[in-house]
Amino acid sequence: MTLPSVTPDWAYEREHWRRGYFRVAGVDEAGRGAWAGPVTVAAVILPGLATDYPFRDSKQLTPAVREALAVQVREVALSWAVEHAWPEEIDRLNILGATHAAALRALARLNPPPQALVTDYLKLRAGLPISAPPRADALSYSVAAASLLAKTERDRLMLELDGEYPGYGFAGHKGYGAPAHRAALQSLGVSPVHRRSFAPVRALLSRSEPLFDPQ
Repeated sequence: MTLPSVTPDWAYEREHWRRGYFRVAGVDEAGRGAWAGPVTVAAVILPGLATDYPFRDSKQLTPAVREALAVQVREVALSWAVEHAWPEEIDRLNILGATHAAALRALARLNPPPQALVTDYLKLRAGLPISAPPRADALSYSVAAASLLAKTERDRLMLELDGEYPGYGFAGHKGYGAPAHRAALQSLGVSPVHRRSFAPVRALLSRSEPLFDPQ
């Protein structure tokens, strides 16, 4: 089911502003459900001016529009940071734990630091006041801005991985479970950037399928 398009606003940020927390970081991730590549988390603090921005949930936008808006996010943000959790960390911590770890690293890099958080249902233990509603990337300007940085940066990395590991189609499906990706796994085996703890990949390893050979 396709969810209706929603225009973000400042409602969640205002809740924190009223309590005296004016540097509110939006946090969002990209790639959490993919079978390969990193999960990427961005944190963004926008100026607390209640300005209307064109930022939207990155899933609602074309790649070209996402790229243009990501440039604008970096230009207007008080601070921003992007961090990745790669498959080794995902397999060690599980996907939720790795997402939290990458989010905390991104928040630690913000300068000036945040005083409160709005996340897309990511209930971080960061020692800060937090709002974590579902669909926050569609409801909050700050989280929408973070979604743009996370998505565009992860897509860039997946294009690079497509060149390093040809045949898997990373440039197209970005590591998600598309039929072409499943077929490539069956044909080529598991690459170093696949998440071995994810069921479709683990199933191949349990059958002793060969690992990807770049030669």
